[in-house]
Amino acid sequence: MDKKEIVKRLVSQELDEKDHEELIDMVINNPIAVDVDKEQEANTTFGEKMADKISAIAGSWFFIMLFILFLILWIILNVFVLTEKIDPYPFILLNLVLSCISAIQAPIIMMSQNREAKKDSVRNQNDYIVDLKSELILEDLHRKLELILKNQTKIIDLYVKKEDD
Repeated sequence: MDKKEIVKRLVSQELDEKDHEELIDMVINNPIAVDVDKEQEANTTFGEKMADKISAIAGSWFFIMLFILFLILWIILNVFVLTEKIDPYPFILLNLVLSCISAIQAPIIMMSQNREAKKDSVRNQNDYIVDLKSELILEDLHRKLELILKNQTKIIDLYVKKEDD
């Protein structure tokens, strides 16, 4: 019986004792935990890396404060300082710049979030497999402990019976 069939039967709870032992041996002897971040990092494209970096910067308080400072300076320059206004009130050029930044920034942040969602999905699958392995190992240990207790009881019964004779 192949591994796939054993796991299918495990999920549907249709394992006989031999298959159960084979599955436990297979699971115990093979490491199954995966470092999701390392695996994803190895397969990350240049565009994905850039999206992550831009998202990290654009989503920081430093960027927000810097951008607020830029807006205040723009307004002060165009209202009070410059004699020949680049963008007089109502700041149409500033609105255009902000709209362009938003139009580009939003999809980049969404790309980064989609990558994180994929990582979370892989991480959840990995956690499920690790939990399954732990459950199988605990079940096997419990079964072996019950067998030890049963054999110990038999030994005690034999010893007591021998003492009585």
